[in-house]
Amino acid sequence: MNYSNLILLSVLSVGVCTSIYAQESTISESPNASSSAEVGSHHSRSQIINDLKNIKVKDLKINANAAQPDPIKDPLQSLNRPIYSFNDMLDRNFLRPVAVQYREKTPEDVRGSYRQFRKNLGEPWNAVNQLIQGRPSRAAKTLGRFTINTLTTLGLADPASRLGLPTEEENFGVTLGYYGVPSGPFLMLPFFGPSTLRDGFGLAVDAQARPQKYVMDDQEGLYWSSNLLQAVDTRAQYLDLDQTLQGDQYAMIRDLYLQRKAFQIAEKKGDSADVSFIDDDSDNTPDENQNP
Repeated sequence: MNYSNLILLSVLSVGVCTSIYAQESTISESPNASSSAEVGSHHSRSQIINDLKNIKVKDLKINANAAQPDPIKDPLQSLNRPIYSFNDMLDRNFLRPVAVQYREKTPEDVRGSYRQFRKNLGEPWNAVNQLIQGRPSRAAKTLGRFTINTLTTLGLADPASRLGLPTEEENFGVTLGYYGVPSGPFLMLPFFGPSTLRDGFGLAVDAQARPQKYVMDDQEGLYWSSNLLQAVDTRAQYLDLDQTLQGDQYAMIRDLYLQRKAFQIAEKKGDSADVSFIDDDSDNTPDENQNP
């Protein structure tokens, strides 16, 4: 079986279970729900199954972008939307309340130092991606950043930027896009949020390649606690954006994600001027390796 098909099958299996759970939870939360709600839930499941049956190989080879019609960039929308609803439910009831308290109770200097420490740990993997992309000079600067920041502040601050070595975040999904690997259809992943077939594969590679996994290899509790804190910290960075998501939030998040990815890849190729609908402000944008 083709690896891309295997990855898609795994993601969709989790997604179907998650979406069914989300639909059943919605019905169970309303004790007076009418039979029409149950019929609607059954119809949604049938739609998901039909959409999965209708997926063709050519649908997996598209290069999704925000300007395309929904059936092209998002042929799995009947599955993605319930997963988004599930993620949104978790966010409203658990992640966002914790993120609000985290931001209120934790000083900005502490949050910034923690965030910089995590970014610094990712610099070696950034450099590897830059080497794969055929940009050795950029990789050398990244390793220089890592060395300076680690030796001077243990990675808690970023003196390297003041020395003319700015950060450039990388991930394997972007590296694949750099070499023209098509994104495949848009995917809403349970827990992880917006992605594509290509970026979902990249996410799996990133998780195995980043130094954090091996630094905490014998400390499983610390590893997962660190990942949970990272999720809370990332969510805290997006709190101010909540009010800007009006109307169809799923469609807005999907298109913003696809636009952002297109810009990241074009920027590395020197074609960023062609992606005019992106307003890239790296100082105010959360770590690109984390999804809202």
